[in-house]
Amino acid sequence: MSAKNPEHGSAPEVSLPPEVKLLQEVTPPFFPEGGSGMTILVEWPPGHPGLPPHRHSGPSFGYVMEGALRFELEGEPERVVEAGGTFWEPGGDVIHYQDGNALSDASTKFVVTMVCAPGQPMLTLVDEEELKERAHLRAPRPSEG
Repeated sequence: MSAKNPEHGSAPEVSLPPEVKLLQEVTPPFFPEGGSGMTILVEWPPGHPGLPPHRHSGPSFGYVMEGALRFELEGEPERVVEAGGTFWEPGGDVIHYQDGNALSDASTKFVVTMVCAPGQPMLTLVDEEELKERAHLRAPRPSEG
């Protein structure tokens, strides 16, 4: 089995044994010198809305272990990532609008590895004023058609 990400034509082809399945391969926009990393496990109960709008100081990479995650980044339409699916975000200035449980009758569990820029918090909440200022950057909501 070999894996090559078609989005990154210059990425070398890697041979993986049959027991290893490539789930996600992306090139983050930056990896800050002196940055740190952390991996967290999140388990939202049924219907949990997730965190309020926020941003991360560096890129994040995630995998949904159980359930379904409602995921939305600034400039991208809302989507649901089901168990076995992956997601990532570039971090920096991009607002992460949603990371809640898309299920009303079951828990959702996911793991995220995040890179933190030196001297910055891993997560910063976005205030209402900034959300209003950047509203034009948000993709149309499903209810807006």
